[in-house]
Amino acid sequence: MNESNANIHTEFHRLLGTEAKEALLQQRGLVVWMYGMSGSGKSTLAVSLERHFHEQGRLTQVLDGDNIRHGINRDLGFSLEDREENIRRISEIAKLSRNLGVITIASFITPTNALRSIAQDIIGTDLLQVYIKASYEACEERDVKGLYAKAATGEIENFTGKDSQFEEPSKPDLIIETEGQEVADSVTTLLDAVHSKISNT
Repeated sequence: MNESNANIHTEFHRLLGTEAKEALLQQRGLVVWMYGMSGSGKSTLAVSLERHFHEQGRLTQVLDGDNIRHGINRDLGFSLEDREENIRRISEIAKLSRNLGVITIASFITPTNALRSIAQDIIGTDLLQVYIKASYEACEERDVKGLYAKAATGEIENFTGKDSQFEEPSKPDLIIETEGQEVADSVTTLLDAVHSKISNT
């Protein structure tokens, strides 16, 4: 134990637990972690999921990659070390939100299995990992944010899928292939999985 940690005395044992917060909200806390390449459809599905649960009277929180990097993680770049720290911080935030009984929707590229393992280790069993799958070519054609065009001209370095690796997941809880699938069908598949996870938690 380093010297700084030796003087830290946590108070977790004296605080109200997750069950008390869930009882107050009358809902189960869960983290739905969607990952995939830029333009694969993560944000679109996150928005749909948030609105669905809001209409049901359930409290949600969306953690979006660009939003987080605009705020709490604005000091991080896209090196391997910074990507790891990005996911670590997000995972801790998602865990805090889940512990409040909130349905937390995380939307991040999370390009490697090692990064996905970081999220799993921090958040634990109340995590649904969803791979939003679309080919580089399909995402490049959509290019909603103009990032692929910038990557092609060298304006963006370490671009996932081009300069930086995107690993196919080894064991996602769910795969949603958005290439060639209507958004409504993808949303239905996602909702079914989330409702199943919540009811079995």
